[in-house]
Amino acid sequence: MAKIISIANQKGGVGKTTTAINLAASLAVLEYKTLLVDADPQANATSGVGFDPRTVKTSIYECIINEVSPKDIILETKTPHLYLLPSHIDLVGAEIEMIQMPNREHMMKHVLDSVSSEFDFIIIDCSPSLGLITINALTGSDSVIIPVQCEYFALEGLGKLLNTINIVRSRLNPELQLEGILLTMYDVRLRLSNQVVEEVKTHFQNMVFDTIIQRNTKLGEAPSFGESIIMHDATSKGAINYLNLAREILQKNNMTGMPAEEKVLTERVIDKLKVSDN
Repeated sequence: MAKIISIANQKGGVGKTTTAINLAASLAVLEYKTLLVDADPQANATSGVGFDPRTVKTSIYECIINEVSPKDIILETKTPHLYLLPSHIDLVGAEIEMIQMPNREHMMKHVLDSVSSEFDFIIIDCSPSLGLITINALTGSDSVIIPVQCEYFALEGLGKLLNTINIVRSRLNPELQLEGILLTMYDVRLRLSNQVVEEVKTHFQNMVFDTIIQRNTKLGEAPSFGESIIMHDATSKGAINYLNLAREILQKNNMTGMPAEEKVLTERVIDKLKVSDN
């Protein structure tokens, strides 16, 4: 069965979709079969791995509302071992349509359960809200990663999100765990970035990932090419950061035999990506 991880934060612009795409791609190039689920009506994760949402005829919306099997619409990306369950703007209306449905908070769980046995990881890109679709994602997940940007007001709204996670755990999904808090958009040159890192680690201690995602031009470029940072520039800081995050998650879940201190972008992965680019 797949390990299902939601990437959630009701704040926009914290690197949520960037993290979903690049964590999924990193796990895939490490040869773990991974499904990226785009649960955001903006469909940025869909376009970020090379698909035009305007041409997507069947999406996660149909899976939730019309009970279409996800097996019929999962798309294979150009990254080996990485697959996509796409989104579409129609998902905006799903929350209204779900209101009268029985077990409305469990609709996405039913969708994911039907394909979970076919993947090692399922990564869900949640919308920037705490609405019914996000609640569905958390109800269907084993754990959640919260991206927090290294900027002013970094902790704003974090308490509300943690409270929502606790409510979901107590009422809908007792197995839901906090995979970790991920610091993003870190700029080593800025005193503010260092202050935020110190503050978050002081407040949340071992709940914070060791890996920190640095600001990186290539990370901003990659979506415009419909590529993950791994496929766009495997030697960039962004690629190294996300591969290290993937390794840290594997270590945390006892899914790798490598020593905990060996957080490394292996030459084998680099060479493989260079060959595929050529």
